[in-house]
Amino acid sequence: MPGLFLSCDGLDGTGKSTQCRLLIDRLRAAGRTVVSCREPGGTPLGDRVRELLLDKQYDMSLPAESFLFMASRAELVRHVIRPALADDSVVVCDRFLLASVAYQGYGGGLSLDAIRAMGQLATGGLAPDLTLVFDLPVEAALARRGRAADRMEDRAQDYHERVRHGFLTEAAAAPDRIRIVDASGDADTIHRAAWAIVAPLVGLP
Repeated sequence: MPGLFLSCDGLDGTGKSTQCRLLIDRLRAAGRTVVSCREPGGTPLGDRVRELLLDKQYDMSLPAESFLFMASRAELVRHVIRPALADDSVVVCDRFLLASVAYQGYGGGLSLDAIRAMGQLATGGLAPDLTLVFDLPVEAALARRGRAADRMEDRAQDYHERVRHGFLTEAAAAPDRIRIVDASGDADTIHRAAWAIVAPLVGLP
């Protein structure tokens, strides 16, 4: 079967990383070759960039933050995602370009057009076939996170409200490519909802 590019996104605390793992496990159990990756990171350079982006000691400007995300993304696309798709694998990526649109654009106030132009350069125009956005109210996501906040998670609640609004707005504008998954239930319930969306794309029940 041809390659397929899936991404999972949403606020931290919505369980998106857990849901990525559950999707990967189910796809592999069904016999599909799956390549798992995350943003930022996934390459030697990307992992170094991740350390910079999440470290609270850096008082980083939003443009610098955005450029660093794009640098990590460019390496991931070149060295991991495109080769996997060329081998007809399913790629499941924990975050992709939509995260920059939501966090640095809607959340931080940078130009959405500029972020998309930067993304075009970083990815060479590659976009997920489907993005699942796991959605929770901000207070519920913060309560569920269960660990110390990193540099970006430590921002004020109104910032995260704008980010959530960004995810919902982008999904409403592109319902064929971005699907909202209610993340308020337990992990199994959320997975069933996500799988109902993904299964038809991979020809599985």
